[in-house]
Amino acid sequence: MATHFDRTKPLAGLPPSDVISSYEPQIKSRLELESALSCIKTSFEDKLKENVNLVRVSAPLFVSKKSGFNDNLNGVEKPASFTPRDFKDVNLEVPFSLAKWKRWALHYYKVPAGQGLVTDFRGLRCDDDVDFTHSLYVDQFDWEKHITAEDRNVDYLQNTVRAIYKAVVDTEKEVAKKFGVEPVLPEDITFISSDQGLKEYPDATPKERENIYCAKHKAVFYMGIGGKKEDGTYRHDGRAPDYDDWITARPDGGTGLNGDILVWNPLLKQSFELSSMGIRVNPEVMEKQLELCGNNERKELIWHKMLLDGTLPQTIGGGIGQSRLCQFMLRCAHLGEVQHGWWNPAEVKILKENNISLLGLGEFEE
Repeated sequence: MATHFDRTKPLAGLPPSDVISSYEPQIKSRLELESALSCIKTSFEDKLKENVNLVRVSAPLFVSKKSGFNDNLNGVEKPASFTPRDFKDVNLEVPFSLAKWKRWALHYYKVPAGQGLVTDFRGLRCDDDVDFTHSLYVDQFDWEKHITAEDRNVDYLQNTVRAIYKAVVDTEKEVAKKFGVEPVLPEDITFISSDQGLKEYPDATPKERENIYCAKHKAVFYMGIGGKKEDGTYRHDGRAPDYDDWITARPDGGTGLNGDILVWNPLLKQSFELSSMGIRVNPEVMEKQLELCGNNERKELIWHKMLLDGTLPQTIGGGIGQSRLCQFMLRCAHLGEVQHGWWNPAEVKILKENNISLLGLGEFEE
């Protein structure tokens, strides 16, 4: 998702002022809120597993830096890391996501083509924005599916997107019945490419383009994320060179077999990312993307060697934010209403004064 966060502005992490001034939470009881959070996560995971043919597996909380298994995101973020007391030469990192680990896990568990796995991932992103839709703490349904080489195409990508989106829509319907939240999602999702967005709105920012399309269609898969324009700026947003495929040509003339599932948030009145996903790189594509990003040294890491020598399967995968999904389903003004986290103390004070109660220790101002 293109960011709206402007760190040069004071109190940049607050929701829009018109939302703050008139906000009323859908659920006022803390215990009922926890029941709603459990309902959303359980319901969605069950539907996701059924629609995409996934099996739930356990996942690591940290990985070795030398392994190359950590997701590099945009390549500039700093991972939370530590050294075990008795092994001072070992550096362990808390993953940003399990993009690489999941692909290895498909090999490890010997998952056949057509089936995949999903994990209940928890991680830290120390360099992320801290605002009303972002947190230092990451909780997401991290999933990956074994596919064939013939499945690496736009049709397969879009059919998978539709299966995931159906799980979102059906979960919203269930939440609406149980907790009285009015459903707003359309039955079908619209596919828009970043290449199309640049042509139609060349002077708009990436976030503005997302807002335009989501306001119109209410649910959008924004396709083709990663890679740069001729002037050196991102055509939409950044992606690491070694998980999503953002260079393969599509029949519509654009490039990239990945994208973001975005919906229109009726409370915040802006686009709202629920998932980032895509068909993953094959050896040929990874080599090209590593070269484009100046990251050829990664070829010497364990994970990258396994991909290049054909050990790891062809895959499609992504992550669906658990707290982000709950924030949308319950029409919450701030992510901290559905997630235990840390937030700017000055902003916490303003939120409390305006009937926006953060979960757990997140409500403390110091």
